Amino acid sequence: PRHARIVADLLAWGEAARRTLPWRDTRDPWGVLVAEAMLQQTQVVRVVERWPVFLERFPDPATTAVAPLADVLAAWSGLGYYRRARDLHRTAIAVVEHHGGRLPEELDALLALPGIGPYTARAVLAFALERPHGIVDANASRFLARAVAGERLTPARAQALADVLVPADAAWAWNQTVLDLGATVCVARSPRCDACPIVGSCAWHACGLEEPDPARGSAGASVRQAPFAGSDRQGRGRLLAALVEGGIPLAGLAEVAGWPDDPERARRVADDLVAEGLAVHDGTTLRLPA
Repeated sequence: PRHARIVADLLAWGEAARRTLPWRDTRDPWGVLVAEAMLQQTQVVRVVERWPVFLERFPDPATTAVAPLADVLAAWSGLGYYRRARDLHRTAIAVVEHHGGRLPEELDALLALPGIGPYTARAVLAFALERPHGIVDANASRFLARAVAGERLTPARAQALADVLVPADAAWAWNQTVLDLGATVCVARSPRCDACPIVGSCAWHACGLEEPDPARGSAGASVRQAPFAGSDRQGRGRLLAALVEGGIPLAGLAEVAGWPDDPERARRVADDLVAEGLAVHDGTTLRLPA
């Protein structure tokens, strides 16, 4: 009964409160996949701007598969975490080679594609095809651990709870609403319980918000990253941003990476890019792959 009340109250809240986001207007699996890839490590406001621009250039797997990786990386420029763009390119090639140019509609087949994990695969099925899969990311994880379970969740239990809650005829609406609750109300720090539509059914609230927070360490919960400033990630991003504009002489890597006094570090980060298939070099110049 409590779960049924949570579902009914949350869906009713979602009808009025769900955010208007451009990718929520599509049921195209490729468009959903691109949005989910972008949203993994990028703020929503940036994805709102870049998602339609990327899709205009790469509207489907076939177009993406025949394009040079360098073009896909260039279209991704500014979004960071370029592995996501590389994986989209690899996925497009696999979809063309093994699935006739259409994203598969089975969970196992989606999971077999490059860079597609449990959350992304289920998001494609739920948001593009209205399949009754529950999705578990950081936002959904907080809702599941705090409101539904009232305790820290293992990956298996979190996924099982997410799946059992999905209304069979409202997979899209339910999952989008859960994400919005986590993003705007059941936030990581200082949750806004006074604005929560299911506070009367929340297991953690019923316990007086007793510490520790059930969401802390639960499956899918985000882990705070090390500071970006001065990190390898910052230098890596500088190198990739420069590569989009053209080749970088190996002798100039340290300057471009922002570490003029540490050429060994810059070369190590560049070698990592090469190992990941995000760059190539001919012994003198670092470039994007052809």
